[in-house]
Amino acid sequence: MSEAIKNRYDFVILFDVENGNPNGDPDAGNMPRVDPESGYGLVTDVCLKRKIRNYVETIKEDEKGYRIYIKENVPLNRSDKEAYDYVGVDSSSVKQKKKDDPDLDRKVRDFMCDNFFDIRTFGAVMTTFVKDKLNCGQVRGPVQLGFARSVEPILPQEVTITRVAITTENDAENKGTEMGRKYIVPYALYRAEGYISANLARKVTGFSEEDLELLWQAILNMFENDHSAARGKMAVRKLIIFKHDSELGCAPAHKLFDGIKVQRKKDVEIARGFNDYVVELASELPDGVTCICKE
Repeated sequence: MSEAIKNRYDFVILFDVENGNPNGDPDAGNMPRVDPESGYGLVTDVCLKRKIRNYVETIKEDEKGYRIYIKENVPLNRSDKEAYDYVGVDSSSVKQKKKDDPDLDRKVRDFMCDNFFDIRTFGAVMTTFVKDKLNCGQVRGPVQLGFARSVEPILPQEVTITRVAITTENDAENKGTEMGRKYIVPYALYRAEGYISANLARKVTGFSEEDLELLWQAILNMFENDHSAARGKMAVRKLIIFKHDSELGCAPAHKLFDGIKVQRKKDVEIARGFNDYVVELASELPDGVTCICKE
């Protein structure tokens, strides 16, 4: 694999939704997630990382070094076992092998990081083989995302829908349509913040410059191959990146984030599009920090 990144990064993603549900809450009838105290909309980090994984899987198609660990219809145990097959260990010999080779855990971890992009990026808990005394340990990834929050409070709408497809023969004799409901957000602009540790990349996963460019590409396009009627029109509008001149960084992330102001235009009463907002960046940055904007 290529050499690990040498610079710390902090970044902000601005994405929006129009007439869709960006992240339904299964505990609330799949209603869009909302902070009950403030009314601001929420999108979980797990949701965003799923979109990134899906994009990488789509364009790389299990290319060597860019496989996805957490994916549909593939048990985690199956991927974990690959690492132990690679070092020639099974459940009956792992205890003795660890005595003979103190570096066994590191070799297994390195195999997983080398082969799976999402482990190299986000890390993973790979202790699914504990019962059989096989596990690949835990990896703390250099890329971390927080929950996204809407720029303004949202007001989800419940929309009644009908369908002509009837479920059972008995129902077909008594009615011609069935009723249903779906939730939408008419429009909302969301903001997510993330962090990339060059220190963890060097010490743990080997997250490289090539991985970094793929991550930026995946973030910018994470909704493009994931369109559905339920999610409406979703798009990443801006990716604002702060690059530090050192491995540990030149300024606190929160101070850099505070310099990004997203506000509705004064002459707009209700925002219904990205152009109804103004995005302002700090005019001055701390020494050793540069700002890169991608759209």
